[in-house]
Amino acid sequence: MDLGFVRSVSRGATVLLALSIAVGSGTANAGDTVLEPENYRLEDYRKPVPATLKGARAVLAADDAKQLRDTGAIFLDVYPQAPKPPNLPASTLWREPKHPSIDGAIWLPNVGYGVLSEQARSYFETHLAQFTKSDKSKPLVFFCLRDCWMSWNAAKRAIEIGYSEVYWFPEGTDAWEERGYPTTTLTPTP
Repeated sequence: MDLGFVRSVSRGATVLLALSIAVGSGTANAGDTVLEPENYRLEDYRKPVPATLKGARAVLAADDAKQLRDTGAIFLDVYPQAPKPPNLPASTLWREPKHPSIDGAIWLPNVGYGVLSEQARSYFETHLAQFTKSDKSKPLVFFCLRDCWMSWNAAKRAIEIGYSEVYWFPEGTDAWEERGYPTTTLTPTP
């Protein structure tokens, strides 16, 4: 398991965005060096990602992501949560690391790995159903950080479950912060 993460629309609404939203075609655009794999990414989660995700719309600009958020899309941060070290001495105070994210987002940690336990898969599916009120056409925007396969995997998984309005924001929190949009500290969704 790669834990190498170091931090250095309303139902039925049609959102028309600028050309910076690309419909996933299953292949990378000309000039891209990363091709879309057939299956989930299973390792090296902090590496360059493809420009597309078949069945999803890639949101390539923070301005377009903000427009989606402002029109009611559900933003799902899938950044992993570091576990408490198992051999930590009892006298050591453990503080959960702070997790800055897009304001208004929901944090579903650890659902972007290539292989999920039954518990993690159930957590993912249950919360998607809860947040969408079981409406599989509700727009969902998956993100993490730039060059993060966790969001690609989670968005792919949502498509396979049957969600039809899946957006993938590959630049994630990094692009959002660079644009100066509001952030907040999130806690994991229980």
